[in-house]
Amino acid sequence: ESFPLSVHKGGAELLFDGVKKHQVTLPCQPEPWDIRNLLKWIRQNLLKERPELFMQGESVRPGILVLINDADWELMGELDYKLQDQDNVLFISTLHGG
Repeated sequence: ESFPLSVHKGGAELLFDGVKKHQVTLPCQPEPWDIRNLLKWIRQNLLKERPELFMQGESVRPGILVLINDADWELMGELDYKLQDQDNVLFISTLHGG
């Protein structure tokens, strides 16, 4: 399964070696991929440094907005949202240094 995965804005891409957009193919697994499993996969495979700035527990840190196909993930079930082929997942950091 291939899921476009985007990391944009507000410095979040700095945690991913400066790469703003990742096109990822997730490995097959018995149960459907959800955002909870996607975040674990991101932590293991994409985060290059300081995962605590992106994740808190099994979710994203406060201040990181998650959009799934341009909709707030709160409307989609957050961690329990089941990913579909060609979903676009966007992480936006709303925290800015000053």
